[in-house]
Amino acid sequence: MREIEFFDTSLRDGEQTPGVSFSIKEKIAIAKQLEKWGITVIEAGFPAASPDSFEAVKQISSVLTKTAVTALARCVISDIDRAVEAVRDAKHPQIHVFIATSPIHMKYKLKMSEAEVLESIKKCVSYAHQFVEKVEFSPEDATRTDREFLLSAVQTAVDSGATYINIPDTVGYTTPAEFTDIFSYLIENVTADHEIIFSPHCHDDLGMAVANSLSAIKAGAGRVEGTVNGIGERAGNAALEEIAVALHIRKDYYQAKSPLQLNETVNTASLISQFSGIAIPKNKAVVGANAFAHESGIHQDGVLKNPETYEIITPELVGVHHNSLPLGKLSGRHAFVDKMTSLGISFDENEIPQLFAKFKTLADKKKDITDADIRALVAGDTVKNLDGFVFDTVKIDGHAAVVTLRNQDGEIFESEGSGSGSIDAIFKAIDKVFNHEVQLVSYSVDAVTDGIDAQATTVISVENLATGTIFNAKGIDYDVLKGGAIAYMNANVLVQKENSQGKQNKISAHDGI
Repeated sequence: MREIEFFDTSLRDGEQTPGVSFSIKEKIAIAKQLEKWGITVIEAGFPAASPDSFEAVKQISSVLTKTAVTALARCVISDIDRAVEAVRDAKHPQIHVFIATSPIHMKYKLKMSEAEVLESIKKCVSYAHQFVEKVEFSPEDATRTDREFLLSAVQTAVDSGATYINIPDTVGYTTPAEFTDIFSYLIENVTADHEIIFSPHCHDDLGMAVANSLSAIKAGAGRVEGTVNGIGERAGNAALEEIAVALHIRKDYYQAKSPLQLNETVNTASLISQFSGIAIPKNKAVVGANAFAHESGIHQDGVLKNPETYEIITPELVGVHHNSLPLGKLSGRHAFVDKMTSLGISFDENEIPQLFAKFKTLADKKKDITDADIRALVAGDTVKNLDGFVFDTVKIDGHAAVVTLRNQDGEIFESEGSGSGSIDAIFKAIDKVFNHEVQLVSYSVDAVTDGIDAQATTVISVENLATGTIFNAKGIDYDVLKGGAIAYMNANVLVQKENSQGKQNKISAHDGI
């Protein structure tokens, strides 16, 4: 049975999700969890895009020990130089080079002829291959590329030293049958004097990203690309957790398996959700809250008699389990640390006293502490609080609010605002602390756990009016008003960082695969 390599691009393509901007600290935590999950290679970023992207790839390269690290580069020599420098310290460095090959992209975006594109592929792939053994080449918008020219582009890359050929369905255009034909055609007709591994990179615009990826594997692909929870540009990418579980459950059909530790799946999905500010839909396959819930009486009766009547995936397979170590107000520090470790939560030793103090405060208010409560407690301290801002207090008096914030230097900011309601007043008070203009795009509140004592998660999206960039941020607290205030403060911290550094050159839809 073939083992399929899993290529995760949550930190690169996933960060192209509108509103998502991971900090370097968050990227390192995600990379470590992806390595624990068993990902083969992490696309850590696009180093030429910004100093932050370069630094993130460089730091991730230095901390991973088993998982390969790759960096994205256009078919541009300067891009490749930055990518090579960024992955220099990686135990297993790779470079990923791409250029568009579809008629519409070549004519309107690149303004290049077919001959010029082929020459660029030859020049840049061979250049990258001088520095690393493993080079991946992607013909962007491959599924809308003329079949014969696609073969020419791929053959040129292989002749120039490419070891991986990735076929991107950049705009989510293809179907499983068409994708099968493309892979079969290339695998049959590409010649090489070294091993070539083919892979799909699918977007979900028509809702077929996972199905298309699986069809490519069935047709002979040895690597699959995607993101955790399917985050990414527009409708997102293929969800790697769904592909991995599909291979496990239907190994009889695909005759292939993933390298992933499936019992780390929920931990991985939860971490991505926390740091991206994007909630996992309850009906999401594999990791959604309702994935193992049964409402129908007939279904419930069947599951009670034999779970296999209506469950093809066991909760334990993906890491859903009952609390093996219930926590409460009498639990000690050691038990709390053990629980964070078992949940795959990344933390520094010097953070433990502060986190444990927050846990004890939570335990005084809440009788039963769930895994979700622990994740929320830690996330509340880390998500999007880039510059150490802490929200201290909020006081409401009718349509007026007074808020108190502290920065990492201990400087205290007290501000007052008034508005049409409590939330509006709080936000206007926070606006006065930060010297920039933002516009609220969305505001949503959801319970972390069930019951009247549940913590609430508030997710906010704001637009930086100076640049047009959208940022997501979260706030978690018993008090919905305070949770919203924390989220709004964190979003403003992101805007402040962007304004202080200058607009980041985030890779747009027409500049990525």
